[in-house]
Amino acid sequence: MIDLSGHKALITGSTKGVGRSIAEAFARAGAGVVIHGRKMSDDAQAAIDTCRASGGAASFITSDLSGPTGESVRATFDAAVETEPGIDILVNNAGQYFDQPYLDMTLERLERTMRLNVMAPYMLTQAFARRWRERGIGGRVLMIGSINGRLAEPESTAYDTSKGAVEMMVRTLCVALAPHGIRVNGLAPGLVRTPQTAWIDERTSAAEWIAHHTPNGRIPHSDVCGDGAVYLCSDAAEHVHGQMLLIDGGMSAWQQPEEGGR
Repeated sequence: MIDLSGHKALITGSTKGVGRSIAEAFARAGAGVVIHGRKMSDDAQAAIDTCRASGGAASFITSDLSGPTGESVRATFDAAVETEPGIDILVNNAGQYFDQPYLDMTLERLERTMRLNVMAPYMLTQAFARRWRERGIGGRVLMIGSINGRLAEPESTAYDTSKGAVEMMVRTLCVALAPHGIRVNGLAPGLVRTPQTAWIDERTSAAEWIAHHTPNGRIPHSDVCGDGAVYLCSDAAEHVHGQMLLIDGGMSAWQQPEEGGR
């Protein structure tokens, strides 16, 4: 297993779903983790307990990154470095879906989507990059995108646009920060099982259609994302810069599945 011992990571939006799976994988790899959520909850405590059970240090901070960007990023950054001054890994995972059909979409929902999914990770990365540059720390940043940054859905126009922006942010911040010894990469899950995708078990025909359009035929749990995140933030990936790793069972590679299924 790749070793992250000695590293400290902030994972935003990590009380459940993909963020929690990444936090737990980091803890198993030996990193100290800072769990982040909007409030303390049973999910948050469970994430902390699971990470500590792996033998690593785990702490918790709260903030709402969908609020005004300057205030929310400053509050998140200040709480994180006060809780764990040695953070050298930032995982920008916090994100959400606020869409309506495009012709009904409101400016408020669009702005909220962009604040949380694009502006917050952009500015939070800047805050940590400035700190790392001042201290001569070779930081690592992981942006969590989505297959929606590559493949569009008609009912997800704002979300898809934001995830497309995340993918370009991986590239442009790579170019901006690599000269300072800071690595930026991204991870884009396909459809995975999280509390936000509980509809999978209710809309069986839709789930079957998605599985049919995925080469390996699976809709896995979010823990499939953990090991890829560990790799991208580890020394094993020291020469990996500006890349987006898609963990999607091959969906993004398949132009058209066979008619009629397997």
